[in-house]
Amino acid sequence: MKDNNSKLIEDAKLSLKNAQARYSNFRVGAALQTEDNKVFTGCNIESSSYSLTICAERVALVKALSEGHTKFSTIAIYAERTDFCPPCGACRQLLFDYAPDLEVILTDGKESKTYKLRDLLPVAFEESQLNKK
Repeated sequence: MKDNNSKLIEDAKLSLKNAQARYSNFRVGAALQTEDNKVFTGCNIESSSYSLTICAERVALVKALSEGHTKFSTIAIYAERTDFCPPCGACRQLLFDYAPDLEVILTDGKESKTYKLRDLLPVAFEESQLNKK
């Protein structure tokens, strides 16, 4: 793992302690870093109505946005029951809306894989498409 991302990865791992995953027992933690190095963490919050479940990545993003932060550099994602847990489609889209150049670190706590969000969501739906006449 890159040393400069070790703290972010540890924050992602620690954040899953608050995960509410009583239906799937699949706990995920995320840590989103702003361009000015502030970190917002999130964990998944499940609902018995599965479509209302909120992923760790979106929790971290919404926390940051709700506190006025809009520029992001990196997100680390840790899941305890899988080696490398990529963001789901909904998370990819929402992250792309706010940080299309985001670096995404997937980790199992020992090793990590790093991607650009644009590579994880090719041919993404973008704001510019909303303005076409």
